[in-house]
Amino acid sequence: MRVHLRALAALFAGITLLLLGNGLLNTLVTLAGEARGFSTTLLGVLSSGYFVGFLLGIFLVVPVIRRVGHIRTFAFMSALAAVAALALALSDSPWVWLGLRVLYGITLVALYAVIESWLNAAVPPERRGMVFALYTMVSLGAIAAAQQLLRLDSPATFTLFVLGGILLCLALTPVTLTRLPQPDTLSMPRLDLRIIWKLAPLALTTSLFSGLVLGAFWGLMPLYGSMMGLSSGGIGMLMSAAILGGAIGQLPIGYYSDRHDRRRVLASVMAVAIVVSLFLTVFEDSVFSWGLIAVWGAMVFALYPIAVAYMVDRVDTEHIVSGSSAALMAFGIGAAIGPTVAGALMEALGRDALPAYFAACLLIMMVILTASVRRRAEEVPVDDLGHFSPMLRSTPQALEMMPDAPEHSEEQVPVEAEDDLPPEPETTETGAETLRP
Repeated sequence: MRVHLRALAALFAGITLLLLGNGLLNTLVTLAGEARGFSTTLLGVLSSGYFVGFLLGIFLVVPVIRRVGHIRTFAFMSALAAVAALALALSDSPWVWLGLRVLYGITLVALYAVIESWLNAAVPPERRGMVFALYTMVSLGAIAAAQQLLRLDSPATFTLFVLGGILLCLALTPVTLTRLPQPDTLSMPRLDLRIIWKLAPLALTTSLFSGLVLGAFWGLMPLYGSMMGLSSGGIGMLMSAAILGGAIGQLPIGYYSDRHDRRRVLASVMAVAIVVSLFLTVFEDSVFSWGLIAVWGAMVFALYPIAVAYMVDRVDTEHIVSGSSAALMAFGIGAAIGPTVAGALMEALGRDALPAYFAACLLIMMVILTASVRRRAEEVPVDDLGHFSPMLRSTPQALEMMPDAPEHSEEQVPVEAEDDLPPEPETTETGAETLRP
């Protein structure tokens, strides 16, 4: 395993820098928008704009990568992302900000797709699950660490926008300088939503509600902290606690879900999340409150990967990647809607409307789950169950690294231990043989 990780170090360094910049900017946009006098509803719309761009980018990135390759796409999109981030500080127009947020969402999903498809092509099938889990942990860790950068200056100044742009540009350096061979092709899985909906409607519904909750979290939780009177550092702690709780909680919750009825596990997770959401209305700057938000993050961040694992339980092997992509689309739709709805509620009802919104979404989903459990007592045999994989919102390219995903028919590119150069022609076949499961 260490052999592959050494060779893939450049890609992991790139994603770490990228998510440090992205994690900072996504929180900063809400706080800087508040400093400029944007309404709560408008801040929700701006967050929705990012996820709209994210959804659009999933379909736009494949033709770009096919045309110019992975490295040039990464360089082009990193430059655009930095421009979109820096331009926010030059304008006070909410319409300009909305356009820049949509553009930024498109560039970010393109950057994710480049790295995830590269990881998928460079790692042999038997190692993809481990790399996929490590990629998720690195991603969540970088986003959590990025929240502490808010302590460096006020969100009302230009400094943090410049720092975010610098980090996005620095993400270029390890990726563009790597000698790891680029993947040859990139494709979008064919989506047959009718089949996926027929086999696993609960997975798509849960993914949608997960997006409704987490989209509002990413876009409006910084504003919630600000309305509580927290400093920039306190808001960073609030976000970091939830994200780290989500990172830590995925493995034990996933382990439990692999051994029990996932629908009941989902219902239990949602029940805990509902109770904690209601407690957030009395949130204070204390150790108990930080622990509370960490528990909330552990529950809510586990919903989407459990939904994907349940989908894997229900569909045939050839539909796994397509079904996972459909779940991602459902999540993205929910994330695009959630911030706007929650922002409007916060503007009308005040700060506590956000945790109430979380609780309401989760309660509706738990009612649907309960009805599903009562309607269908039988479940697929244990031998046919898929495996839980820790994950964050991603792209269809990363979903192909899931342990249950069908293997590619193309030859995998072997990775050398001492260098990331492609192997010599006469050794390629032998290397490929040693990497097959």
